[in-house]
Amino acid sequence: MISNNEITLSGKCIQDMEYSHSVKTEDFFKSSMEIKRLSDKVDVLNLTVPENLCGQMKPGGYYTVKGQLRTYNRFFENKTCLVLTVFVKEVEPCHVTVCQNDIMLNGFICKPPVYRTTPFNRQICDILLAVNRGFNKSDYIPCISWGSNAFFTSGLAVGTNVVIKGRLQSREYDKVGEDGQVQRKTAYEVSVASIEVKNKK
Repeated sequence: MISNNEITLSGKCIQDMEYSHSVKTEDFFKSSMEIKRLSDKVDVLNLTVPENLCGQMKPGGYYTVKGQLRTYNRFFENKTCLVLTVFVKEVEPCHVTVCQNDIMLNGFICKPPVYRTTPFNRQICDILLAVNRGFNKSDYIPCISWGSNAFFTSGLAVGTNVVIKGRLQSREYDKVGEDGQVQRKTAYEVSVASIEVKNKK
């Protein structure tokens, strides 16, 4: 069976396993991983790890993990925020020099694309992709495309089935609250390397 949601990360585990939640009789834990880009910028990404895999990962160690990108809503400070986490299905040690961050998603555009240009005239387009999961669930994954991909993506209609390949990235930004205080926040999104429309008529 071909998966519609696959991600592979290689990098450094930087957090002890912390209990997250239970489903029936199985416990799940959360951790995080640093993955370097070619530019030497570092993405810090969230992991959800089943209890039976926890012993295979230690802080400071370098690992390759394979799984799926999952999303859920969390109620925080009287607001709902979207949380992205990599649900780990496989773990193996890797060399410190290995830096991998590859994701493939097959889903449906579920909101109108938001197209804009930067002050330096760089094209950007944000989309929200609904990726179906088992048990009648879906993951809603924010994606960002650039340049010619952004222009192409901006013309796609809600409901279009697309396959996206790229990487999962973290991005820090400043948010000004109602009280005028500036808070440092982290956003997570899939940076699109390629996008293909499926079943186009």
